[in-house]
Amino acid sequence: MSQKKNRVIAVIPARYASSRFPGKLLATLAGRPVIEHVVRRASQAESIDRVLVATDDDRIFACVKGFGGEVVMTSADHPTGTDRIGEAVKDIPCDIVVNVQGDEPAIDPAAIDAAVAPLVADEALVMSTLAAPISDIEDLMSPHVVKVVTDINGNALYFSRSVVPGSREGGYDVSSDRYRWHIGLYVFRRDFLLSFIRLVQTPLEKAENLEQLRALEHGYPIRVITTPYVGMDVNTPQDLVGLERLIANGKLVL
Repeated sequence: MSQKKNRVIAVIPARYASSRFPGKLLATLAGRPVIEHVVRRASQAESIDRVLVATDDDRIFACVKGFGGEVVMTSADHPTGTDRIGEAVKDIPCDIVVNVQGDEPAIDPAAIDAAVAPLVADEALVMSTLAAPISDIEDLMSPHVVKVVTDINGNALYFSRSVVPGSREGGYDVSSDRYRWHIGLYVFRRDFLLSFIRLVQTPLEKAENLEQLRALEHGYPIRVITTPYVGMDVNTPQDLVGLERLIANGKLVL
């Protein structure tokens, strides 16, 4: 547990709009809105001192207030969730900011702690994120699953919706530890976050629609921490049904 009050703050960017599942953060899962599960799970992380929802939607604002969460209203003009978070924390004294995705109701608190730990241990680091092994060929080939490759120090070389690394032989061995699934949770040094949101969006960021590439393209390293947690984000109504099934079968406890 960090010693200084508000040293580490988790911020959950929360939009109502979603191309595949509008209003998904307000959808009911195991008797609670998805966004409430995310707040509760983030609050369980030992490294987190405060959890804040940042939204531009009155319905989400009212929902979070209703279950006793802390929420702030932000501009509707932000291109990414990280930009929204930057507005939310600009007047909040803290050292480290964690971007927790609002559609991850099963986010593992231990995974959050694992992502925060490198920035606590090394003041030179400005940003970290998570990755998990890919063991399914369909996941590897899916453009909805973001892949990451790292250097020998564990810093990201690239993130892509395509398969990386490629295979000269033409086949992909998912039994190896070569392929990793990027888990979209980001940890920022607060000062770097406020600098990051002022950076111009970059060509690869726009091409892949991956905001973390902005940091790499501007020359900032991102430490990647491997975790056993595999993302269970809610992107479609079918994803919600799948999570309900896991809960019913006792394979997921929320």
